[in-house]
Amino acid sequence: MLSVYSLQTGKEGLHDITPSVREAIKTSGVGAGLCIVYCPHTTAAVTINENADPDVAVDLLNGLDKAFPDRSDFRHSEGNSSAHLKSSCLGASVTLIVENGEPLLGTWQGVYFCEFDGPRRRTYQVKTLEG
Repeated sequence: MLSVYSLQTGKEGLHDITPSVREAIKTSGVGAGLCIVYCPHTTAAVTINENADPDVAVDLLNGLDKAFPDRSDFRHSEGNSSAHLKSSCLGASVTLIVENGEPLLGTWQGVYFCEFDGPRRRTYQVKTLEG
């Protein structure tokens, strides 16, 4: 089953989408299988990381800004090459194992939509597969 969600983002940020991923799994009725969370944007990403301490998200964004700063020698005319680099580094999808109708996440883990070139209206897709 495919579920499509949307969210309004700010300029840059990590958005905890774990509740909607859990909702999509529950709605699908899949008890055991896989759940794929996909971001169809080239300047955004999805990732799994700690969701207990909000400072982790801040540190992740700060680290990515240092690893992929805006540079005057970038040739892409839209001026958002660093957002493309961050998106490619983190990736467009994550795959979760589903057991007993729940995603198998670690104690401190959550699923995040990562915005690197907002503000924008973004979408992401959650696909659950029985198996």
